[in-house]
This record gives sequence, structure tokens and C-alpha cells, in this order.
Amino acid sequence: MLAYLFVLAVGLVAGTISGIVGTGSSIMLIPVLVYEFGPKEAVPIMAVAAVMANLSRIVAWWREVDWRACAAYSVTGVPAAALGARTLLVLPSRAVDIAIGLFLLAMVPARHWLTKRDIKITLWHLALGGAVIGYLTGIVVSTGPLSVPLFLFYGLTRGAFLATEAASSLGLYLSKSVTFERFGALDMAVFLKGLIAGSSLMFGAFIAKRFVLKLDPNAFRLVMDGIMLLAGLSMLWNATHAT
Repeated sequence: MLAYLFVLAVGLVAGTISGIVGTGSSIMLIPVLVYEFGPKEAVPIMAVAAVMANLSRIVAWWREVDWRACAAYSVTGVPAAALGARTLLVLPSRAVDIAIGLFLLAMVPARHWLTKRDIKITLWHLALGGAVIGYLTGIVVSTGPLSVPLFLFYGLTRGAFLATEAASSLGLYLSKSVTFERFGALDMAVFLKGLIAGSSLMFGAFIAKRFVLKLDPNAFRLVMDGIMLLAGLSMLWNATHAT
């Protein structure tokens, strides 16, 4: 019971933060899920929760969605996410922990490198990015630090950015969840755990809407760096201390 309350509390905070900046919920919640349920269950649980979180952001910003950008990203990202999820299922649990941890740590300098460049991209670039990020999403839980700058470089901001990134990610996480279910990694018990985690993320997303226009972007970038570093280090610690 305490485990579920802990997941709900962290999920509420993670959902609020993710609802403000478009990413962060998986990064904050996955170490908690791994600690409570193990990496093999944590990833499909997070996939279900991510579907719910993205749905809530779409509902909150429905009129702002750029459907052309969403379609360009999803047409390659959805099948790539399924392929990535299938790859994940054949990896050993310790390798999953290490891969996620290293990926989160690498995202800190990668995000800074991307944001320093005045890059303008087209729908074709979104399609290419969707293929790469979709595959990585299938393996490493969250690629928000990559997808966020991609949509920002396309020219989306605030509500339009939050809505379009969520709508695009929704297809990837649905594809990932279906793949997990098809290959036996998403049974009813895991699905219910995902619903519990996802409910807190959804509530947090609606809390976040009122804060979006008041956000200090520079301050939050520092917070996100700290979250990614702590989450990445916790995943590596879990992998090296697993029995």
C-alpha cells in the first residue's frame, strides 16, 4: 500500500512538472517504479502511465495541436517505437537499468548542445526525428529531452508545443504498450499499476496548465538537469547493486 502511495505522490509532482515544460514525468517516475516493481515491470507500467499523461495534456490544450507536425512525427515514430519495445524485451534487466541510466545522464549535455544552436526544421526533419526518437522511446522509457527541442526548433511554443508534443508522443507510447501486451509483458496486474501511476500524472497535468505562462524557462532548465542527473545516477546505482 505504501508503495502505491509513494508512486502516486511522485507521479503528481512529475505530472505537474511535465505539464509545464512538456517532459520530465518519466524521468522522475521511472526510478521509483524500478525500485518498487523492478525494471522489467517498470517500463510497461510507465508506458501505460505515459499514454494517460499525454492524453491529459492533449485535452488541456486541444485547440493548440499542430496536426501536420504531429502526423509527420508519428508516421515514422509509431512503428519505430514498436521495434524499440521489442528490442527492450530481449535485454536483461541489469542492461535495461544501465541503458536508461546512461541515456538520462547523456541527455544533460545533449540538451545543452541542441539548445545553443539556432536550428530551423521542416516536416521532413520531424519525420526523420520521429524514426530515431521513436526507436529510442521503445527502449529507454523517455526521450523527452530529445523530442522537446525538436518541436521547439519547428517553431512551436507554449500551448501549441505542449499539445503537439503530447499528441505525437501518444502514438509512440500506444505502439509501445501494444507491443508489450502482444509479447506478454503487459498483463492485467501491470496494466492496473500503470493506471494508478497514470492517474496521478493526469491530475498533475491539469494543475500545471495555470502555471505555463508564468514559467521561468532558465530556472526550469536547471531543475530538469538536476532531475535527469539524479534519475540517471539512481538507475546506475540500482544496476550495480542488484543481487
